[in-house]
Formats: sequence, structure tokens, C-alpha cells
Amino acid sequence: MNTSSVAAYLAASAREQVWHVDEHDQVLGIVPRSQIQEQRLITRCTYIFVYNSAGLLCMHQRTAHKRLYPGFWDLAAGGVVAASETYLEGAERELEEELGIAGVPLTPHGRFFFQSSESKLWGGVYSCCWDGPIRMQPEEVMDLRWIDTASSWRREHERYTPDSLQALLLVTV
Repeated sequence: MNTSSVAAYLAASAREQVWHVDEHDQVLGIVPRSQIQEQRLITRCTYIFVYNSAGLLCMHQRTAHKRLYPGFWDLAAGGVVAASETYLEGAERELEEELGIAGVPLTPHGRFFFQSSESKLWGGVYSCCWDGPIRMQPEEVMDLRWIDTASSWRREHERYTPDSLQALLLVTV
């Protein structure tokens, strides 16, 4: 992606209307995504763990221009739930946008609260099984690989998104 494409993508992302919720996941209002980021408000996000029929998990590396955790490896597809969406609708949209996966049933695994110095959110966690092709969204994904979470999959030189690590604790496949 060129610099102007990245700038346009980030500007559009900042204008997205999203849910502002409290620490109990109760809706307080609708605000631009940039306000969530600037004021460290709580919002809603989705986490979709994509497994293949062999039980391997698809993880992807975030692009270097992502505002949060640039270049980190993410164990789940997903993102911020738009103000017009439920958790499930947001999960379906994000899965198709990031990895090109659509029309697959999503299994719900519950919700969790995540808080760090970078963000505060309620996460809706889902999983699915997919053996089809993956189409990486160039604005958000720069690499991917399949891992066996039952083995030693972490690599010393890599960084992993802390929220997806926490979300993975809810998944029982």
C-alpha cells in the first residue's frame, strides 16, 4: 500500500461510528472511533478464531500502520463493532473483510472485558472451521500462518496481541 492509501484508510477508520459502552457492556452512546481512541473510552470488539479441519489455528500479522499493536501477530480475526451491528454481525463482517471468509457458521464462546494502557473493550468471542482459501486484507493483514495451539507455537522474536491471547482462553474447540 502507498502512503496516500494508508492515510485514506486510517482517516475512514477514524470516522467510523461505534458503540461507547460502560464497564458492564451497557450502551452509553454512539461516537466516532477516533473519540474512543483519544479518550480511551470502552467499546465493543469481536474475536473470531479460525481453525481448519486438522485443528490448526490461523493467526495473522498486523500491518505496520495499524494504530494498535502494529506488526504484532494476532490469533483472531476481528475488530471494532460498528454502531449499527450486534457482536455477531460485526464478527461476520470483520471475518470477511480481513480474511475473505464468508457464509461460515460462527460458534459463540462468550464475552470478556479487556483493559490495557492502549485500550479498553468488551470482546465477543467466536470460532469457526474453514478449509477454503484465505484472502488477506492488505490494509490490515501482512502475513499469516497456521499453528497448533496445543504445542509450542510462540517464537521468541515475535510479539502477540494481548487481547487475542486473553480471548483465546474462552475458546474450547
